Amino acid sequence: MKAYYFFILMLIASPVFAQQKMGMGSMDMKMDTTKKAKKPQKKSPAKPMKMDMGDMDMDGMPMGDMKSMSMNSQYSLDVPMSRDGSGTSWVPDETPGYAYMIHNGGWMTMIHGSFFFRYNNQDLFNSGSRGGKKVDAPDWLMAMTQHKVGKSGLFSINTMFSFDPFLVGPRGYPLLYQTGESYKGKKLVDTQHPHDLFAELSVNYTQKVAKDADISASFGYPGEPALGPPVFMHRLSAMNDPDAPLGHHYQDATHITFGVATLGFRVKDVKLEGSIFTGREPDEFRYNFDPMRFDSYSVRLSYNPSKEWALQVSNGWIHSPEVAEPLQNVNRFTASAIHTKMLNDDSYIATTLVYGQNHYSDNQKTLPSVLLENSFQWHKTAIYGRYEFVEKDADELDLTSDFPANPNFNINAITLGLNHILSTIKHTNLTGGLQATVNVSPTALHPLYGSAPIGFEVYIRINPSLMKMR
Repeated sequence: MKAYYFFILMLIASPVFAQQKMGMGSMDMKMDTTKKAKKPQKKSPAKPMKMDMGDMDMDGMPMGDMKSMSMNSQYSLDVPMSRDGSGTSWVPDETPGYAYMIHNGGWMTMIHGSFFFRYNNQDLFNSGSRGGKKVDAPDWLMAMTQHKVGKSGLFSINTMFSFDPFLVGPRGYPLLYQTGESYKGKKLVDTQHPHDLFAELSVNYTQKVAKDADISASFGYPGEPALGPPVFMHRLSAMNDPDAPLGHHYQDATHITFGVATLGFRVKDVKLEGSIFTGREPDEFRYNFDPMRFDSYSVRLSYNPSKEWALQVSNGWIHSPEVAEPLQNVNRFTASAIHTKMLNDDSYIATTLVYGQNHYSDNQKTLPSVLLENSFQWHKTAIYGRYEFVEKDADELDLTSDFPANPNFNINAITLGLNHILSTIKHTNLTGGLQATVNVSPTALHPLYGSAPIGFEVYIRINPSLMKMR
């Protein structure tokens, strides 16, 4: 019972702590990426937004010019930069940015990332035998730059790096019920794999072909195909949680793909994309470049009905994604809805709902997953949570010796977390936080996992501070 008392304490303590910073003062909204909002029945096309960077120095550009500079997407001159998610995906136009910005010689460059230095215990009260604990530092660092080509063209370069191989380790970090990829010939189970050192190196070109319409092409080695929602670390609703979702390999795991080409066509707030890419997940050697195969395909339809919403539906035909099961192909379907609402300059509510499923060619099973996550940021304090349902079979959990009939198991997990910005130095936030997760185990797995193992994490996060939008 002490496990349940602990989680109840977390639930009670979170709003009490947050209340210290939640005086309901002025709700002056300054962010609006649409020009015409007077007629809601006829939504105006989104326009490039303007950024207020305070007193941040920008090489080669006076701050007076910087404050009035229009910021467009990497993939369109007619879409605001705030719409860019991971890869070529979309998030709501209302999404604020945590980044450093440099503007020089016609190039606009943004750098953003996150480093979590944490203690992670996946079974705090030793309910079962599968939980691990570790001190590590999951992280990522991304740089993006763009340059206008003529009157109607746009060229951009994206890079992303992760120091997980050094700061997390080659096997990854403990995460109960997580699956996906392998290490030294064995499936990674109850472990989140580390991300590769080179997580993205991509180039993109967009050509405007008509009023509010453009065609874009991108190539990445590695890159991200048009499949799934924006990957979890690039979702505002997930940025406070150091952990990957348990449904990562059902929803957004193709974000590091060694060889991907994408063609997209946008008209106003609708975009249709198709990708050809390498189906195999990255191997255990996290510092190299895996072979390009271009043996898999995906298609995605995205729609932003307003500045606060981003919707997508996608399907991928993935050839032999797992090295441990080379004869298994996966048909992955995803659908998602992301909502962001700014409350004032530095406060917001961000919510994401994702459905993802995998259909496996060898056993003809279709296994679903559902994710609902939310982050409520009020000035310097954030309260966030995540609910997950995912169905995994004995083979996925590497338990076929215990369950030779390969049954399916319904897994539920609830995470609640709280953090607070302790200091901001040189436009960099130092944030302290903690979170707890209740994993609700299927009855058949109680002897291994316990009925409801509690995970607990405490961390310090370093990331760029919020850019103000006006």
